[in-house]
Amino acid sequence: MLPLQDPLPILQRAGQTGQLLEQLSSQQAVCAATAPLPMTGAEMRDRGWDQVDVVFVSGDAYVDHPSFAMAILGRILEAAGFRVGMLSQPDWRSCEAWREFGRPRLFYAISAGNMDSMINHYTANRKVRNDDAYSPGGRIGLRPDRATLAYCQRAREAYRGVPVIAGGVEASLRRLAHYDYWGDKVRRSILLDCKADLLAFGMGEELILEIARRLDAGQTPRELRDMRGVAYAMGASETPPEDALTLPSYEDVLADKMAFARATKMIHNETNPYNARRLIQWHDRQAVVANPPTLPISEGSMDAVYGLPYTRRPHPSYSEPIPAFEMIKDSVTIMRGCFGGCTFCSITTHQGRIIQSRSRQSVQAEVTALAADKEFKGVISDVGGPTANMYQMRCVRPEVEAVCRRQSCVHPTICKLLGTDHGPLVQLMQDARETPGIKQVFVASGIRMDLARRSPQYMRELTQHHVGGHLKVAPEHTDPHVLNQMRKPANDDFEAFAEIFKKESKRANKKQYLIPYYIASHPGSDLGAMIDLAIFLKQSGYRPDQVQDFIPAPFDVATAMYYTGVNPFTGKPVHIARHLRDRKLQRALMQFFKPENYFEVRKALEKAGRQDLIGGGCDCLIPAQPPREAIEERRRKAHASQEGRYVHAIDGKNDSPENKNRRQSRNKPGAGYRPTRPSARKGDGSEGGQRRRRKK
Repeated sequence: MLPLQDPLPILQRAGQTGQLLEQLSSQQAVCAATAPLPMTGAEMRDRGWDQVDVVFVSGDAYVDHPSFAMAILGRILEAAGFRVGMLSQPDWRSCEAWREFGRPRLFYAISAGNMDSMINHYTANRKVRNDDAYSPGGRIGLRPDRATLAYCQRAREAYRGVPVIAGGVEASLRRLAHYDYWGDKVRRSILLDCKADLLAFGMGEELILEIARRLDAGQTPRELRDMRGVAYAMGASETPPEDALTLPSYEDVLADKMAFARATKMIHNETNPYNARRLIQWHDRQAVVANPPTLPISEGSMDAVYGLPYTRRPHPSYSEPIPAFEMIKDSVTIMRGCFGGCTFCSITTHQGRIIQSRSRQSVQAEVTALAADKEFKGVISDVGGPTANMYQMRCVRPEVEAVCRRQSCVHPTICKLLGTDHGPLVQLMQDARETPGIKQVFVASGIRMDLARRSPQYMRELTQHHVGGHLKVAPEHTDPHVLNQMRKPANDDFEAFAEIFKKESKRANKKQYLIPYYIASHPGSDLGAMIDLAIFLKQSGYRPDQVQDFIPAPFDVATAMYYTGVNPFTGKPVHIARHLRDRKLQRALMQFFKPENYFEVRKALEKAGRQDLIGGGCDCLIPAQPPREAIEERRRKAHASQEGRYVHAIDGKNDSPENKNRRQSRNKPGAGYRPTRPSARKGDGSEGGQRRRRKK
């Protein structure tokens, strides 16, 4: 069994960063972004190529912008001298699309896209979504369910023997046995279903470059098993690594929910790249091995990634707008990662807990280039990342960071070793807005309020110059128990932030408002907690336009709570709103002020014994009598559920336009509900009438 690449003691790895990408910076000058990477064989031949080295398959439309993973990974390979073909949203019903570029020389790189394909397709209520933000025109149906499985299968069919490397969010979060909300069951590792040679999890820039170089040097996929950030399935006759931490097997977590909870805790305790151990999980006689995560990349590597040439446009073959691009086309990413560790969020799991930031010079160079773009309107829509105000924040003691297994740096309290200086971020924001050609720089990424309150300078800078009338924040809930399950600060923190924001906005002589985001049906949230949230919203004057319903995404700690009913880190029971009717009530309470929600809100209040909140008092959530709009909405829904032809009509009868609106005569037999009824009259089309005629 191959040992890991860096078998150093933990403390000797303290503060190490991945620097493989830094060498790309010297090649940027020769990589002019005059055109996107080829999407067809014809475009490949126009470049003078007869073959590509790597075919990148994605469930998203191809947008050559650094906010899209396939663009970054493709440009990195190009800068390193590899030829890349982009196979975007191919028809998965056959393998012909996978032959578009011919046989790739090195490998197929497979990704379902920027989102898990099931979350992309279905709502929290398991209903099909009406649009797809990563597809042209927002059209749905351009990628399959569980896209990684279909794409890997077609790649193997297209050309036997070509290595298949799976990656992206979907593969990362499903690399071990996991609970699948849409199937309502525990599924085995995606590796055993997609049969990829390797699975690259987490951020893939260094991974994909090292894989390409080592395969180019003649190594086989099996020889790459020593890499950080990869998972692989072993054959039944292979010997598993001896240094791995053994998780409860797939059969164990399938049969025992407490075993699933234990596995979840073990997995999340091995996410710090400086002290994480290799994991192994048996699936019958076959072992799935997950190596430790990749090291965070250096500032120089971040600069190299975002300094590569991008057209910052969708591929010219698209005639319809791509909603996700329209939203972020004028944004600037300044960092990645999140040390918040929220149990319902996959960002920490995928991007890592350690913040990786670009240099001030790199960000300013992108802002300057954006200002020079002829199509740019002068407004930067966002300067941020997963969180707006974690730029250059990190543990001030690398030797402690190297051994730390804390799940969140800010919960239950902010760690005293966490550097929270907002000074570099304030300077970066000032530089951006003072750039010639820039009219306005907004902050649209979510603000971490407990950190922002520590910097009066940042709050003043933010409110005076970088809020476009509304600022998004995410308190998520008001109930202390629910917030604790989420690993979010108490509601007092939000109220204190709101007070400072109001004060600073008044000082800036601006009318600006907070838009708080809340989650319904999160583990721990019952009707009582949601009623308290509704009361708080009414008292504070907040009226959420959108409602976030908790979706149990694979790999998340909150998903383990949803499936098992216990917190995997405490072992204590957690209330779960599992049924659709319960989720509907919680969702309605968050928008109690909407007339169409009246009857659901009333049902929730009565079920919780809170009839005191029904009536005309100032503290009441709804009136005693339903408003007219509520009655009309209920009537409309009832009518919509019965739309179509008469449910008892016989096919073909009364379908003609002249009969469609004609009232049935009382003197003539109708197309009866029970065609075999003995009382059917002679001459009608019923079986009873036909039997009567035969007897005569």
